Amino acid sequence: MIDGTLLMMLVVALVVSFAILGVFIWGAKGGQFDDGEKMMGGLLFDSTEDLNDARKKEQKKMNAKKEQKKVS
Repeated sequence: MIDGTLLMMLVVALVVSFAILGVFIWGAKGGQFDDGEKMMGGLLFDSTEDLNDARKKEQKKMNAKKEQKKVS
């Protein structure tokens, strides 16, 4: 009795888990979680100073990576 119930619970849990995983993958591939409007809105409201600071930080990161490759 207990073995049959345990097996049934295991099968049901696996089926439900795979169904949820399938729905998540389907939504991710379909672009359900993409938020392009948020990215574009952030660009519209950034000031010129913020954009220049971000560019300088990115340049510093690139220079640090280049120097690290030279050392290695």
